[in-house]
Amino acid sequence: MQPLIPVMFRPLVRLLTSPTIEPVAAISTVLFYSELLPQNIILERLVGHYLLSNENNLFHFLINLLRCFW
Repeated sequence: MQPLIPVMFRPLVRLLTSPTIEPVAAISTVLFYSELLPQNIILERLVGHYLLSNENNLFHFLINLLRCFW
């Protein structure tokens, strides 16, 4: 458990702060990549592709969780 704390701390902070700083970009990114948002050029402009870096595992987890249930 101890080695996971440094690895997950930074993505957790990013996951919690991104909806407060940029709520539209965070929500539209999660909905777009979980395929719940229609594939539209206008809506794709709202998506923050920078939020899905390789180290941001919690965003990927949230997107995959939404894909499973919807």
